[in-house]
Amino acid sequence: MRTKVQISDFSFIKKGYGLYRVIYESPVTGKCWSTMINDMTLIDATLNADEPTAKDLNMLKWFCKNK
Repeated sequence: MRTKVQISDFSFIKKGYGLYRVIYESPVTGKCWSTMINDMTLIDATLNADEPTAKDLNMLKWFCKNK
């Protein structure tokens, strides 16, 4: 069982200038959560980063599950 969140757990759909629909799929349960995000700092730190940090990925996961 994998507990560490990875970039492959997310799908990003560009919805407009600076707006993304982000979908998080749990690798354990298969459940999905999604949200619209316009925080380009977070998008740059995850989607556009060569190696996103666990902190940034966990923050993105939190946004998907709580917004």
